Amino acid sequence: MPELNVPARVVVVGDALIDVLRDSEGSREFAGGAALNVAVGLAVLGVPTTLIAMVGDDADGATLRSFLDQYGVQLIATPGPLGSSRAVSDRTDGEPRYFFNDAAKARRIEFGAVERDALEGAALVVVSCFPFDDTAQTEALAACVTDPERRLVIDPNPRAGMLHDGPRFVRNFEALAARSLLVKVGDDDADLLYDSTLDELRERLVDAGAHTVLATAGSLGASVSFANNELVSAAIAELDGAVIDTMGAGDATLAASVFTIVTDGVPPDSAAWQVLLSDAMLTAAATCRHEGALLRQP
Repeated sequence: MPELNVPARVVVVGDALIDVLRDSEGSREFAGGAALNVAVGLAVLGVPTTLIAMVGDDADGATLRSFLDQYGVQLIATPGPLGSSRAVSDRTDGEPRYFFNDAAKARRIEFGAVERDALEGAALVVVSCFPFDDTAQTEALAACVTDPERRLVIDPNPRAGMLHDGPRFVRNFEALAARSLLVKVGDDDADLLYDSTLDELRERLVDAGAHTVLATAGSLGASVSFANNELVSAAIAELDGAVIDTMGAGDATLAASVFTIVTDGVPPDSAAWQVLLSDAMLTAAATCRHEGALLRQP
C-alpha cells in the first residue's frame, strides 16, 4: 500500500559548505550552508527533499554528501572546480568574523536537464543564499521555475564575503521576489543589502509586488505581511535551557514555515499565519539550544 500523509517533494537551491567554528575552546566543523540547512531541516520534519548545490569532488564534498545521505536528502550537485565551499566563523575575539574560501566566492549552479526536471516536478522551490549578483545564473533559475507565484520561496541570505555586486544582487533578487509565493528576509539582509531597517525592507518588497513577506528579527521574533499588507507577528519562543548557538535560527524558521505550507497549504487568514509563525518560532528556539545549525524540534 502507498505510504499515507507524506508531503510532496520540495527542491531547495543554493549553497552547501563546511562551516568552521573557531572560538577560545578550539575549532569545530559542521556540514552547513543556508540551503543545506533548510533542506536537511525539511527532511527532519518529514518532507521529501532535494538539494541543488555546488559540491566539490574532495574530502569536504564527501562529508557533505554523507551528511545529506544521513538525513535522506537527495543531492543534485554541480561540480566545484575549486573544490567545496568553506566558511570560517571566528569568534575568538567576541563578535564573529566570517571568511570564505575561493570556492565559496566563485560558487555557481548549473541548470541542466536533471536540475530542470527536478524543479519542474517540485511542489515548492526554496532558494536560499543564491548568487543573485550573477545575472546569467539568476535568469537560468527563473527559466526553470514555472508558476513562481504558487511555488517559489526566496530567502536572499547574502554573505558579505561572497557578495560581488550589491546593487545587481538587489535588482535580480527583487525582480524574482516580486513574482514569488513567499519572500523571507532578516534584519541582517536589510543592513547588508539596503542599509535600512527590516520594516523598511518589508515595505519596499511589498511595494515592489511581493505578495507575502516573512521578516525575521532575531531575538525580537518574526512577522508576516500578506494580502493587503496585513501584518501578524510572533515573539521568540521561550524554552528551557540556555541559547547555545543562533547560527541556524533563520534557516530553521524558513524550514518550519515551508513545512506548514507544503503540508497544509498557504495560510488563508491571519489566524493561520499566526499558527505558522508560532510553530516556526518554537522550532527556531529549539534549534538555538544546540551547537550548529541542524534543525531541532521542541
